[in-house]
Amino acid sequence: MPRTTSRAAAAVLRAGGALLAALTLGAAGCGPDGPARPSAPPPALPTSAPTSLGDLTGWKVEDWARYVADSGFPGDAASGTWSAARMDAAKPRATPEYSLTAPAADGVERDAPPAAVPAQPLAHPYGPAGAVVGRLFMTTPQGDASCSATVVSDPANPGRSNLVYTAAHCLHDGKGGGWLRNLVFVPGFNRDGRAAHGKPYPDQQAAPYGRWTAVRALVSPTWLQESGVGAHNQYDYGILRVRGEDGSGPSLEEAVGGSVPIWFNAPRDRITAVAAYGYPAERPFDGLELEHCDSTTPPGRLSFDRTRPPLYVLGCTMTAGSAGGGWFVVRDGKPNLISVGALGNRNPAGYQAGPSLQDQAKQAFDYFAKNVR
Repeated sequence: MPRTTSRAAAAVLRAGGALLAALTLGAAGCGPDGPARPSAPPPALPTSAPTSLGDLTGWKVEDWARYVADSGFPGDAASGTWSAARMDAAKPRATPEYSLTAPAADGVERDAPPAAVPAQPLAHPYGPAGAVVGRLFMTTPQGDASCSATVVSDPANPGRSNLVYTAAHCLHDGKGGGWLRNLVFVPGFNRDGRAAHGKPYPDQQAAPYGRWTAVRALVSPTWLQESGVGAHNQYDYGILRVRGEDGSGPSLEEAVGGSVPIWFNAPRDRITAVAAYGYPAERPFDGLELEHCDSTTPPGRLSFDRTRPPLYVLGCTMTAGSAGGGWFVVRDGKPNLISVGALGNRNPAGYQAGPSLQDQAKQAFDYFAKNVR
């Protein structure tokens, strides 16, 4: 497909901030984005089947069960601890940085830097469409912080999803680190636009659909085994199962009015326009507005390891705090999530990069949705 404005790109142009207006459940597509060459598994991963850091096709259900158990997510209760004042004081979770203009290290493959796309705020009040994106709060070793995340469809519970998709670095510090604590998702944060930074505002204004505590989580097995900025960012994805503060009532999907399906193994030549959403909280943003960058050209590529699916690259001026926010494409007239914000650079911010969700991500999601409660 030529790199021109296609029908999907035109749809993004027309929709702008309304890209998420038609929420629906959907099925995953097919078509790999990149190969994965087998290599020796690290000691911490199950070794009962041939596997590698990238290719987990040999894993069985018991391998995933052992990995989830060994990864040790604490699932600690955070209900009732995140007041509006505490959320307002949270710092943006630092986004891993990589320069697209500095000389590239050996083995790095990348396209030319994209033109910056200015972030635009979604108009208030957010309806059910905007409510599927929210802020994710956590306690890090450095203090309280925030990322972004998205309500995604649960194939095991159609219409009643409690699943949230985000970036791995918003959940776990990676090799040598641990899980972040007190993880709480706030969908449709500041829906009505009445909250003001540094001024008291009612909890209901900040969390119109309530706060949702993380009870289970999974990040890419690769994320736990590697560190620094590099090849493991090509698997910078994470999944949460959440529950409402009172532990009962409707599901997250029912509370916000919808969810977005994930398009795993999306063929790259069909990704001709992308809209990235998130709550940037580093200047010039303050974390109170749901922003979006609407790119009407195909995303570029960034790869630190050619045996892994290359990252998507978009021009976008969103800053720290937007990491983990969903990237959406129009598929059959409906929004699908294809990635989350993972890498970027500080102001003048010009781009974001996100993982291409291929086989490893699909295996992890399928296991988690069906087995991790």
